[in-house]
Parts: sequence; structure tokens; C-alpha cells
Amino acid sequence: MNYYTFSSKAKTTTYVLMGLGLIAIVFGLLNGDISSTRFWANFLLEGAFFTFISLGAIFFMSLQYVAMAGWSVVVKRVYEAVGRFLPFGLITIFLVLIVSVIRSKTSNDIVYHWMHKGTDPLYDELVAKKSMWMNIPFVLFRTVIVGGIWVYMANVMRKRSIEMDLTNDYLPLHYKNLMTSAFYIIFFGITEQFMAWDWIMAIDANWHSTLFGWYIFDDMWLTGVIVTVLFTIYLRRKGLLKNVNANHMHNLGLWMFALSILWGYLWFFQFMFYWYTNIPDEVVYFQARIDHYRCIFWIMFCVNLLLPLIVLMTRDTKRNDKYLVIIGSILLITHWLDAYIWIMPGSIGVEWHIGFYEIGLALGFIGFFTYVVLSSLAKVPIEVKNHPYLEESVHHHN
Repeated sequence: MNYYTFSSKAKTTTYVLMGLGLIAIVFGLLNGDISSTRFWANFLLEGAFFTFISLGAIFFMSLQYVAMAGWSVVVKRVYEAVGRFLPFGLITIFLVLIVSVIRSKTSNDIVYHWMHKGTDPLYDELVAKKSMWMNIPFVLFRTVIVGGIWVYMANVMRKRSIEMDLTNDYLPLHYKNLMTSAFYIIFFGITEQFMAWDWIMAIDANWHSTLFGWYIFDDMWLTGVIVTVLFTIYLRRKGLLKNVNANHMHNLGLWMFALSILWGYLWFFQFMFYWYTNIPDEVVYFQARIDHYRCIFWIMFCVNLLLPLIVLMTRDTKRNDKYLVIIGSILLITHWLDAYIWIMPGSIGVEWHIGFYEIGLALGFIGFFTYVVLSSLAKVPIEVKNHPYLEESVHHHN
């Protein structure tokens, strides 16, 4: 069986990136930013962004099981490895929640302003009406329970997947994973909405959207597929995943294209519906972003929609590794900008800029995320040995 070798060069690259993240934190500490909302908002941004990538990969894995898809078996190890970052990302988000709880008692300078109580000027009647759902114990409880179930099911599916290669009696394990995946998709489809509200929408506590959970869901799915594509191409260039051919990359490119169009539809529908109705509680979300984040707001939307629409429309580009790497990398950057404007207007307001601090933390999380994924890939055989659809996958063609 072929194993990925986590080379010293690859490790050094991840260490350098993580080092830049640490330098950014030290820089923030020396400048007093470590105790500010800016630091914790950036911490939440990176934690949520990479958590969502992992969740998207796990959902994609589950979908392949339930759909009984044969083509994707040869890349199964990749999206399993991408999902391994999930517990680390959830810890980051939980840490930001805990810090906001602690600081809400002594300071207004927190990410989740709804945690203020009583006569505080940042606390209002609309927040009070949501208190049955949006209260500190319940939010922390949901984060721990839901996150714990997500991690447990992902680990169980990966463990069974690895065990399938160690036994000739692998069909029972496959069908168990199929059932677990079916339950995961239902559970995730419901609870992802709650977590999108709790972690992201609650930053703008006076705003609400029935589409926001689905919008975040598509963002998770899309970025999870993009990262799967990038790691697949990386492994192919290392001489691994020899059964992955242009037809498999074409299918992954199709997913990138389709989910980008769906993302554009959800973004524009939410934006146009709220802007047209002009209801104050709804349009305030977009006013803050258009007035004070205008440049990145429109760049993010135009690139995320038009780049895949124009470039990935043709069959050849979806089968070309170079195009997929370039487009995937650009889309990850612009979806990071999308995540940036989810979080910053409601937490730090107009006092924002993207500097060494933001870029350093982003690079640090990229390094840590890459380290976790590559370490996971190095621990198991890259090539799948036993699977009921393995032959179909190996001989897949479009």
C-alpha cells in the first residue's frame, strides 16, 4: 500500500506558517491588541473558516456514501483527512465564546455584544426577546453537544473506512458507514443552522435571516470541495493517488462550479430580498457592510460568482490541474473575505483594516490546518484497498 511521506520540507513549511501566526499573536500582545475585540474577532474568523472547511469535507464524504457514488472512492482518504481538523476548529470557536462570557462582565469590548445585560447600552429589548434561545448556558451547551456529535460521527466513519482495508469482510463496515452517513446528513442539516445562528449571525444580534444558515452551509460545502481538490492535486504531483485521473478531477471541478453558482444565488437572493423590502431589522446587516466595507464586499461577491462562472464553464478547465489550483486558491481567499465581513462589522464596527495581524493569524491557521491534514494522510494508506465501488471508481470516465 502507498503511504504519504510527510517530508521535512513540507513540515518546515507548515512550521514557518505557524510561526508567522505566533509572531502575529506576540505582535498583538506587545501592542495591547491581545485584550481587544479585534484579536478575538480574528481568532473566531480563522477558527470558523477552517472549521467550516472541515465540516464541508465531512458532509461531502457522507453524501458520497448515501448517494452510493462510485467515482469518488479513490479520493476518499483526502476528504477524511480534511475533516480531521474539526475538533481543533471547534475548540477555537468555543474559546472565543468563553472569553466573551468572561469579558462581558467587565468590558464592552467583546465579540458577542448580546452577552451584555441590564442597563448596558449595547443590550436592547430585541435581544431580550430572543433570550429563550440566545442565552449563555444554552449556547455553550449546544456548541459542546452538537460539536461533540459531529466529531464522534466523523471519527467513527473514518475508523471504519480504515478498517475496511484490513479485512476481506468489509461490506458490513461499509453499510454501517452508509447508515451513519444518512444520520449525519439529517443531523448536520438541522444543527448546522443552529450553529450558523449561534456563532455568526448572533454577532449582529438585532439582525435575522431565514436564509443565512443555508448560505453558510453552501459556503462550507464549497470550501470543503475546493480544499479536497487542492490536496488531491498535491498528492498526485507526489506520485500518489495513481488511480485519480482527469475524469475524477472533472467531477470535482463540476462540484466547484455548481456550488459556486448556488452560493451566488443564495447570496443575491438574500441581499435583493432584504434590500427590496427595506425592513430596518433586516437591511441593517447590508448597510453596515456596504457603507464601511464596500471594497471587499463587492470584490468578494464578483470574484466568487463570476470567476467560476466564466472560467469553469468549459470541460477542459475542469480537467486541468493548473486551472483548478489557481481558481481554487483565489476562491479560498475571496471566501475568507466573505467570512471576514460576516464577523467584523458586528464585532469591531468601522475600526477595521487587514494588516500583518490579520494576515499573520491567517497564515498561522493555514500552517496548522495543513499540518493536521498532512499528518492524518501520513498515518493511513493513501490508496483505498477494499470498497464495493472501488473498481467502478478506478475505471470512472465521463
